[in-house]
Amino acid sequence: MFTRVGRSIGARLAAFTSAVVALLCVAVSAFVLLAAHSSAVEFSTNTVLTTALRVVHLVKRNTLPSVLSSDLDGIQVVNSAGQVVASTGNLAGVRRLTTTEPALDNANRTKEVCGLPELPGDCHIMVVFRVYEQDGDWLVYAFGPTVPWYVSPAVLAFLVAGSLALVALTWFGVSRVVAGTLRPVDRIRERLAEITAANGGMRVPVPDNAEEIKALAETANQTLERLEQAIEQQKRFASDASHDLRSPITAMRAQLEEAMLDPGDTDWRDTGDRLLASLDRLQAIVTDLLTLTRLDAGAPGRLEPVDLAELAAAETVRPRSKRVVTTLQPEVVVSGDRLRLARLLTNLLDNAERHADSTIVVTVRRDGGAVLDVQDDGAGIAPEHRETVFNRFTRLDAARSRDAGGTGLGLPIAREIARAHRGTLTIEDSDKGARFVLRVPLMRQ
Repeated sequence: MFTRVGRSIGARLAAFTSAVVALLCVAVSAFVLLAAHSSAVEFSTNTVLTTALRVVHLVKRNTLPSVLSSDLDGIQVVNSAGQVVASTGNLAGVRRLTTTEPALDNANRTKEVCGLPELPGDCHIMVVFRVYEQDGDWLVYAFGPTVPWYVSPAVLAFLVAGSLALVALTWFGVSRVVAGTLRPVDRIRERLAEITAANGGMRVPVPDNAEEIKALAETANQTLERLEQAIEQQKRFASDASHDLRSPITAMRAQLEEAMLDPGDTDWRDTGDRLLASLDRLQAIVTDLLTLTRLDAGAPGRLEPVDLAELAAAETVRPRSKRVVTTLQPEVVVSGDRLRLARLLTNLLDNAERHADSTIVVTVRRDGGAVLDVQDDGAGIAPEHRETVFNRFTRLDAARSRDAGGTGLGLPIAREIARAHRGTLTIEDSDKGARFVLRVPLMRQ
């Protein structure tokens, strides 16, 4: 329990703030005590001075009694001969307590004296008045109590109680404020725990106030949304991959089982050719999966200057079943991996070849960057499916009927290669067929 409180942000903030307030209280209390002590000393000194002046008036009026009454610690009146002629009752019969006198040019003197056994307490405020009489100078001594550093127990108790109350109030207030502020964080944590335990709807509550925590919750929801999409994509990918891998394996098994039913009459060369075709398809799928894995892992490619016009010219000279028309602007140079860019272009050409009616048009030009177009004159792709075709193992219904040999990974690989080169690969509008457009930053000169 205490360990958890000690690690709690609220408890730490409350403890830190309370400690700061406690230090402030100590500083303020010390200042208050200093001011109160100074005022109390001044008041006590004035009280002693006032009482001593009254005795001086008695001496001047010749009405001085032998025993004086006072609330002070003691009073003594000494005549010009140095004899005690009057005192308070507690000093009756006591010899002269001190020989301290005012300076010759002063009528009085105030000082603190200690070590007078005839008076209670250790130290006293002493006021001495010089009284000028006909037979010589008389001296009036008045002794009052000194003020302790804490002034009085009541003052000290008030300051201590006030400081403790203020520290406790600070602890309580800060704890409540921090708890209220962090309550949305607790709800977010609880929701994340529920998501982890039940894999439910992957969203956390967004508070109405507390802008910082609101921003945190919104960012967490954006991250969770991307994570949910990634998980869903991985599920679809795993399902489609297992299906596409299972198809050639199932075909090979069926061919072998059919051949084993009658080994003597089986044309093993034909069986071998069919098995090799299935293995080629299986190998193509595995190769594409490995390529996507490397691209997803961010495996670095070899960067070098690549002229897209030269690359397109080299790739389009290979024989294809459809006519390829090129329009290549020279000196369209990018920084990239030549082999990966060649793979991208090959995938686009293979896709266009499968769907074109008769002609494929390849264009390389400058337009704010390097632009590569690959367009076929086939049926085209509906706008609502232009992003779908870049999903892994996705083949539209029309494509499945005409593209039995495709792996469904060519276009996703091409887009990942474009992203690896800080570019984009999209499908844009065209008069006829599908038009794939690659945009990549030009190489800095």
